[in-house]
Amino acid sequence: MIFVGTGPGDPDLLTLGAIAALGEANAVILDSESQREILDHPAIRLADGAEVAILGLSEAGKPLPPSARAKTVLKHAGAGARVVRLVSGDPFLDAAVSDEAAACVRGGVDFEVVPGVSSLTAVPEYAGVALNHAGGVHFVSATEGRFAKTAAAEWTGVATLVVSTRVSMINDFVEVATAVGRQPSEPALVTLHGGSTEQISIATTLGRIAAEVKAVPSEPGELIHLTLGAAVENRESLSWYETKPLFGWRVLVPRTKDQAASMTARLRTYGAHSDEVPTISVEPPRSPLQMDKAVRGLVEGRYEWVAFTSVNAVRAVREKFEQYGLDARAFSGLKVAAVGEATSAALKAWGIEPDLVPSGEQSAAGLAAEWPPYDEVLDPINRVFLPRADIATETLSAALTELGWEVEDVTAYRTVRAAPPAAPVREAIKTGKFDAVVFTSSSTVRNLVGIAGKPHASTIIACIGPATAKTCEEHGLRVDVIASKPSAVELADALAGFAADRRDALVANGDPVTKPSQRRSSRRRS
Repeated sequence: MIFVGTGPGDPDLLTLGAIAALGEANAVILDSESQREILDHPAIRLADGAEVAILGLSEAGKPLPPSARAKTVLKHAGAGARVVRLVSGDPFLDAAVSDEAAACVRGGVDFEVVPGVSSLTAVPEYAGVALNHAGGVHFVSATEGRFAKTAAAEWTGVATLVVSTRVSMINDFVEVATAVGRQPSEPALVTLHGGSTEQISIATTLGRIAAEVKAVPSEPGELIHLTLGAAVENRESLSWYETKPLFGWRVLVPRTKDQAASMTARLRTYGAHSDEVPTISVEPPRSPLQMDKAVRGLVEGRYEWVAFTSVNAVRAVREKFEQYGLDARAFSGLKVAAVGEATSAALKAWGIEPDLVPSGEQSAAGLAAEWPPYDEVLDPINRVFLPRADIATETLSAALTELGWEVEDVTAYRTVRAAPPAAPVREAIKTGKFDAVVFTSSSTVRNLVGIAGKPHASTIIACIGPATAKTCEEHGLRVDVIASKPSAVELADALAGFAADRRDALVANGDPVTKPSQRRSSRRRS
């Protein structure tokens, strides 16, 4: 049994020890559904067949008591599985899981602890509070029961008080804090969802905390962080997280989670929250004969090169290999090309190091521009295996033919339009609740409009290149951002640059800094 601290909310704060523990787990136990975002992080790779369970809440909607949590932990650990229990913050400091650990000992189950970044220090720092005040800082983690006046007596002798508690305990905290001598007029900072892209910080006073929290949608069992005293006074000048260019933006990414991993990770560094909506579904070719023949030819030494133009192509060939009981060793002696970084990463995850990845434009045209011409002396075989989608263009195939290569163009998978997203997502797209949408190809534009409708006029449209931008314009969409290079990461950077310029313009004009979804345009895209 391993108790793993996850930090306050930002998946990037996971330690190497946490990542290693998750990769070896047979079962993972989460506090709540919201922790699934951690498992979606690109650095996390769960073992095949790993079970994911959620503790959830009691029938009364409150956090489970230690005895109930321990029962769930022992149920999984008792089966001989390697169990990871994910807890917010640091296990023994923030999460109060010592009772669960003690239950493991009583049940004859060994346990380990992988410390995490404590939310008591991290959340104030994410909110822009420096905790090195000369008057001293006192930390309180109270997530169960009630605040006791006897223990709270220590709160009076320090300049700054940092408290981690639950929304349901706010009134009790304010009552005890004022009873032991903290003044209602004392400056305070309330932080909800600390360390996440949904973080909310409210500057107020001790006497106003309860009213401010009541005005914000929250659940009684939700964690909340309170900072009182002198350290709060300089918070505005030190705020760094909530002033990121895309902080709080809801960005629509018309791709699957696997395809969008690098982009969503980059968007998160700018403070954005991404919603992935698949616009295509990948299916096997109508007939497997062509792929079967190509794979046999690959094993028999029919090809000099194999060119992968997408992650889906890598996945399709890998699945076909597994059907035959083959692995990456069958590529020994072959030269392998990948169209870009994402495809290259998929090959490396399979154990294949690409021989050619374009250093410039990451596209079929970019790969063709750097492909060597066929040389009768240096190249014993002149054939190239090109597994691709049924709707892919002939750009690479035609270019390689001109270079003297014989290309065997094989349909490795079919792309069909995905099912429409859930009704709330379609409504959000049409009514402007998304701040931006990032299009990575012309097909994502056509398919998104087809399954969900056009984005609202207030939504910022960002495109990976001129061809995608042209398709947007053909569908009546105003294009606001075009990436300088056809790369998902470059597209995220370009959107962040646009947002930073937009913010600077609002500040220069004396206007409040709002998100696009908060500034509705009466003019809709036709």
